[in-house]
Amino acid sequence: MKKRKPILLVDDSTESQRVKELFYDSKIDFVEYHIKKFEESCCGELPTTRAPSIIAADGIYKGEEKIKDHIKNLKENQNNLMQQDQHQHQKQDEISNFNKMIEESESAYL
Repeated sequence: MKKRKPILLVDDSTESQRVKELFYDSKIDFVEYHIKKFEESCCGELPTTRAPSIIAADGIYKGEEKIKDHIKNLKENQNNLMQQDQHQHQKQDEISNFNKMIEESESAYL
């Protein structure tokens, strides 16, 4: 299954620029739309939407603080997945080493 990238709606504000940097620094892929260009090319005016905002698979986040919380949660989830993956690789290595020990001990009896 393909993972959806969040859509970042920005304007020319410094707040939008800081949020963009947060995504770059966090190495999170995203699709960026400038709010004015989005209005022109897509949906007309977006009177209730303020920038910066994120349209993500798990919800909509408006404002710098909510976006920071969203990024923090994404990073925590990524770290948890990485730890689970490392733990799984350790188990696989242990099983592989155990199987080698059994093979070596069996070959001693041949």
